[in-house]
Amino acid sequence: MSANRPLHLVIAGSCLLVPSALAGGGGGSGHSPAAPQHAAPMSAHRPGPAPTTPTAPSADQALQNLRVGNTRFFSNARTAPNVTPQRIRETAEKGQNPFVTILSCADSRVPLEHIFDAGIGDLFVVRVAGNVADTDEVGTIEYGVGHLHTPLLVVMGHTACGAVKAVAEGAEVHGSIPGLVDNIIPAVEFVKRNRPELTGHDLINAAVEANVWQSIDDVISGSEEVRGLLTKGSLKIVGAVYDIATGKVRFMGEHPYQERILSLATFEKPGAEERAMHVPPPRQAEEMIGNAPAHAEAHDDDHGAAPARTPAPAPAHAPAPAPAGNPKPHH
Repeated sequence: MSANRPLHLVIAGSCLLVPSALAGGGGGSGHSPAAPQHAAPMSAHRPGPAPTTPTAPSADQALQNLRVGNTRFFSNARTAPNVTPQRIRETAEKGQNPFVTILSCADSRVPLEHIFDAGIGDLFVVRVAGNVADTDEVGTIEYGVGHLHTPLLVVMGHTACGAVKAVAEGAEVHGSIPGLVDNIIPAVEFVKRNRPELTGHDLINAAVEANVWQSIDDVISGSEEVRGLLTKGSLKIVGAVYDIATGKVRFMGEHPYQERILSLATFEKPGAEERAMHVPPPRQAEEMIGNAPAHAEAHDDDHGAAPARTPAPAPAHAPAPAPAGNPKPHH
């Protein structure tokens, strides 16, 4: 992550521009996949033919599959679909046809096929500590949405995330981990600057939400292919947070500033060192979009989830954002 990229941070509908150096750097019932085209090896990624099967779900149907599957999971009513020997043979002979691509944390408490009551070939999963979106993750996502044609991408964080906690607490990390978690730094520092009253679980979970928006921004900004699919309307990206204490997934909807991210990233061209960042305050995007499912809106504070709160107002000194047509020069 370049230290010279500008960060456009959104607070309660207002926007401020700060230098990045200051920031620190089918699970659902009814899904029945049809015979897909064989997937090319990932080392030879090429856009595959668009699926023509009438049973391929839309993005909204795929999202509903996830919601229904998660309800079965936390209600202890899992059906464990698509795990039969027949399903194994079918996916081996005909290839994979997942209905969603999911970027999530590698935490062992976040087993996606269980959480969404899904089976073999249903989910195209990208897991990495802190659900960050750097080169490897973005490239893998491009395979899922571009070659396998999943209509939905979900970027999902989780409560009590160890990677976010390490950044928030300034923990000493070793080996290659500093280069991994540097993607999380802007989201954590944004929350610390604008919600200084938050501590402990509240701080961690607020940063988890901000980090989801950060990762969505990184995916869109870092992938011309993803931007093209979003522009054509053939891909939908939503954020989510999994509560490790209740088993519930809270879907937060699309990034509320997706169009601005698209316009800035398109103007700056792929590979530019400067990328826009649009991190709304915790829970604001959910309130703006009104997309959180009813079963996941309430959280037990004793389990570490942050209580509902009013977003902090924009600082009086916050300057207006730089116009999209006049970005700062690349460094």
